[in-house]
Amino acid sequence: MKHTIFTGRMKMADMIASNYALILMLPRFGIPLGFGEKSVKEVCRDNGVDENFFLTVCNIYTFDDYTPDDDELAQITPEMVMAHLQTSHRYYIEERLPHLKHHLDHIAAESDEQIGAILSKYFADYCREVKEHVRREERTLAAMRSELRDGEPLSRTFGEQYMKSHDNIRDRLNDLTQIIYKYLPGGRMTEEMMELVFDILQLSRDLERHAMIEELLLSPVEDYQLSDREQEVLELVAKGFSSKEVADRLNIAVNTVNTHRKSIVKKTGIKSVAGLAVYVMLKKR
Repeated sequence: MKHTIFTGRMKMADMIASNYALILMLPRFGIPLGFGEKSVKEVCRDNGVDENFFLTVCNIYTFDDYTPDDDELAQITPEMVMAHLQTSHRYYIEERLPHLKHHLDHIAAESDEQIGAILSKYFADYCREVKEHVRREERTLAAMRSELRDGEPLSRTFGEQYMKSHDNIRDRLNDLTQIIYKYLPGGRMTEEMMELVFDILQLSRDLERHAMIEELLLSPVEDYQLSDREQEVLELVAKGFSSKEVADRLNIAVNTVNTHRKSIVKKTGIKSVAGLAVYVMLKKR
């Protein structure tokens, strides 16, 4: 489904109000608050931000079934995407993880000493995993820049190599949420615990959309060959299985299934389940 809700003509304040999480996008684009009644187009112009790219990112972060069309993709350069990814990396490492640690340290200090130590170690291990993941992505971004400088086509590095890693990071973060509000002894849910849970859920959603940016905007347009995993997802979807059923059968996250489905639509140009079923039958002939 092609959404047209977010356009350059609408007021920036109205767009942010429609999805509060978009407030977190503004500093990544260098857009300050105080834009008054200005439109998205005007705010982007005033701050030297590419309007099409900004809207594409906001749509991806807001709508689960959003896929940029060819006209949008044609206006987005790999350099734009890579710069945005690196800004997001700094946001995760320098802002969100320290913020979560601040809350978790308070909770650990008020808990049993052994339990507090377990929570602190779990989060410290998680932070190391995220930082290592970011370092790998940064190395890949450097390699991609080298390819661009040499005039070579971009290799399909991100979608296949890192989607599983992104999924693991989100799963570990969500596990921490479950531990806090289900299994923390004492039978209590303090204000700080609730704030921590909401912050974790927001970061988990952000990481999911971060992965979608990579998959939708950095995958080479000319690469229409389905990966082995995409082929598995396609076969099950064509048989009528829901995303959750596909996830259960392949032992992957539902979000990962949905990302593969977006990639399948992008590569085949076919959106309906009935159309995909016909596509599968014709490919087998």
